[in-house]
Amino acid sequence: MSQQSNRRNALLGAAFLMATSAIGPGFLTQTATFTQKLAASFGFVILLSIILDIGAQLNIWRIIAISEKRAQDIANEVFPYAGYFLALLIVMGGLAFNIGNVGGAGLGLNLLMGVTPETGAIISGAIAIGIFLFKEAGKAMDKFAQIMGFVMIALTVYVAFQANPPMGEAVARTFVPETLDPIAIVTLVGGTVGGYITFAGAHRLLDAGVKGKAALPEVSRSSITAILIASVMRVVLFLAVLGVVAQGVALDKANPASTPFQHVAGNWGLMIFGMVIWAASVTSVIGAAYTSVSFISSFSPKIEQHKNWVIIAFIVVSTAVLATIGRPAQVLVLVGTLNGFILPIALGLILLAAHKTKIVGDYKHPVWMTIFGALVVIAMAILSVQTFIKYLG
Repeated sequence: MSQQSNRRNALLGAAFLMATSAIGPGFLTQTATFTQKLAASFGFVILLSIILDIGAQLNIWRIIAISEKRAQDIANEVFPYAGYFLALLIVMGGLAFNIGNVGGAGLGLNLLMGVTPETGAIISGAIAIGIFLFKEAGKAMDKFAQIMGFVMIALTVYVAFQANPPMGEAVARTFVPETLDPIAIVTLVGGTVGGYITFAGAHRLLDAGVKGKAALPEVSRSSITAILIASVMRVVLFLAVLGVVAQGVALDKANPASTPFQHVAGNWGLMIFGMVIWAASVTSVIGAAYTSVSFISSFSPKIEQHKNWVIIAFIVVSTAVLATIGRPAQVLVLVGTLNGFILPIALGLILLAAHKTKIVGDYKHPVWMTIFGALVVIAMAILSVQTFIKYLG
């Protein structure tokens, strides 16, 4: 395979790794729940979150590419020990969310094959581990993320089409909403580029050797492509749920995202949903494990040398916790709330780094990107504090 072809695959693979890391069981549940609550006006929340997502991701991917360093090493150069603090937040969040991701994969196989959710989780964990046993684990991960991404979107497009959503109202309310919900905005942005997710693709590109000033146009395109892939899935699922909600169908409280699938295609629809949630969950398991370990690997040559085995251990621990304890609800809620703080902290550090010549050399970061990023930091910090106060209350 030519070098050009390898590079193209790496750019597409990074975009899909980030997008499929974002599209996990939480993503499916949040999209369905907020669609039921806000109806067609949820389209506006999606539009606003896409704009904020691009603002965050463009800044982060470009500065990682130009500095040729991982986010934790950049943060350590901005403030002493800031990188260690960021790595701690990312790894804690990654582990907690991976427990949920493994649980989602278990539920998917339960619907597809009739095995218990715990058995399904163990099988899914083993499949995720299998990716990192390949000699070319990075390429295997890229290809798997692309295939699963296409499968999820194609199946959900079919269901959205069958659900016959009110398209005119959906388009109108995307630009002129009837109701607004700030918590929905912070949840969507946090769920798409919060925690480890936005770094998944950027660190993957570094590992694939796509870095430096010459690579910036490709890196920018790849970063926006990643947001658009995740957003296509969000929009298609929103339309599928809106179609059934508009008909007066109540969503299943235990698993709201499954309702449109079951409504349009009965038991066959539930199996389609099983495939969608399995693909969403297992790719998120891989993305969370890979990215979390990439945040600690630069701190020790031993971890860097045996990175794939550390990733495998990360997946084993997540799977073992889910199979024995289940989902520790309080831990997941607390870490989920803390996840909202990761984006303003991480993006704030990256924006400071963008203007330090010892990190970026003679590169001049566009002023509009800095302003765009700063607005995302301020908005997400305020919304995260509000959400945290509500959680404590």
